Amino acid sequence: MEAAVAVFGLLFVLFVLAGVFVTVKAVKAAKAGVDRTVAQARRTVEDTTLRARQFAQPGVVGELAQLRLSLRTSMRATQEALHSGSSEDASLSEAIGLFERLSVHGHELDDELKRLEREPDRATIADRLPEFRERLERITHSAESLRWAARDRARKFADDDLASLSDQIDVESGALRHWTRVEGAEDPLREPVQERRPGQGQGSGQASAGSGNSWGPDSEDPPAITAQDPRTQPSYPWQKAPRTEETTT
Repeated sequence: MEAAVAVFGLLFVLFVLAGVFVTVKAVKAAKAGVDRTVAQARRTVEDTTLRARQFAQPGVVGELAQLRLSLRTSMRATQEALHSGSSEDASLSEAIGLFERLSVHGHELDDELKRLEREPDRATIADRLPEFRERLERITHSAESLRWAARDRARKFADDDLASLSDQIDVESGALRHWTRVEGAEDPLREPVQERRPGQGQGSGQASAGSGNSWGPDSEDPPAITAQDPRTQPSYPWQKAPRTEETTT
């Protein structure tokens, strides 16, 4: 009895722990989903603000907004290309690691450009703009190299798979055409049967029949046709009896 109580108690504790674990996982998943939604909404608002500032505020502020927008667009496109292809190609893990290191430099540049937007000394910002453009070009060039390399790799695999699939389809199509051939009268590959012409002799017909039977005995000369004796022919009740003629000696 005590053993049964101990077993039920242990099962109850396990069920409670399992429920707590599932609840914690669900809460973390919900929190992660909310964080992703908030981050995506924040990025959308920031991108919209940068586009509006790019056209509404010409000069140094507008150029800073253009640099930030170009950086964010390039880095986001590369991130999506690498992560979408990593699910099918495990070799992209090293490229993702390199991109994460590149992202550190990208975030530093974006934060610095963002601080310069509130800088009142526009002349100093204008003097440093060529430096920021050079850093931006180096970062975006590296990001584009990773992005296009991943796309070229995916396209190469797709082309190889398509070529292999085309070869298999050609082989299967040939097999289907071979094994589905109907050997009947409508089969264009069946040899035509030579019909006997009207008026053809009976001897030639027997010779052709004998030559066509490859598994039977060889045919000999046809037997001679002899006249039948009227006395041996069967008589039927509706036939007249034949007349017999007396012979004179």
